[in-house]
Amino acid sequence: MARKRKKHDHEDHVDESWLIPYADLLTLLLALFIVLFASSSIDAAKYEQMAKSFNVVFTGGTGVMDQSSMQSTEETENSNQTKKSAEDEEEEAKAKARDQAVLTKVKKQVDSFIADKKLGSKLETKLTDEGLLITIEDSIFFDSGRAVIRSQDVPLAKEISKLLVINPARDIVISGHTDNVPIRNSEFESNWYLSAIRAVNFLNILLENSNLDQENFSTKGYGEFKPIASNDTAEGRSKNRRVEVLILPIEKKAK
Repeated sequence: MARKRKKHDHEDHVDESWLIPYADLLTLLLALFIVLFASSSIDAAKYEQMAKSFNVVFTGGTGVMDQSSMQSTEETENSNQTKKSAEDEEEEAKAKARDQAVLTKVKKQVDSFIADKKLGSKLETKLTDEGLLITIEDSIFFDSGRAVIRSQDVPLAKEISKLLVINPARDIVISGHTDNVPIRNSEFESNWYLSAIRAVNFLNILLENSNLDQENFSTKGYGEFKPIASNDTAEGRSKNRRVEVLILPIEKKAK
């Protein structure tokens, strides 16, 4: 006997909910391929426009594809760096101006000292790119061919040391110079040796001032190799025989 099929009161409903995620998947794949294609194109404007469109569709206008946002961030960073660089340069310029003002003040003090002591023909000051240069003719302290400061001139050297007490302290270089006439005694092998020993002896007198720090001082001997006048005349040779005190700007260090 054949079974009778049960009749259903209604037809079974086909569940089509899977179509929704499937359609979303296809849309996302399409978007991916379009983005890959657009990013490989040289036309940056096309890519930017497409990025904006997809951002609106998928993320409401914001997201990792927001090219404008990335550009804005980069521009902000560049602007901040430029601003910081400009501020650093401005601060550096102000510091240099303050330091120059200090050196100018020291120069005026030394010039006043020179005028009071009537040493205008023997000492002079000059502001240079390297710092404040004080030039001292050797005849003030030394006998010809000798490197020891005369005892009667030691007090003058000590007075000069007081002018070198500067706050904040700066590096100071003491250098000795001679003319080109060969040395004629057995004490020194060369003019270079004579100039170096004179610089050291002068520095030793300066450093008897306890307000000066040895760490800030150095000496050099140049002999006849850095003349400031012609050695063809007695007057020129006299100018070349000298001791120089170079007060460096605060940002420079003695080499």
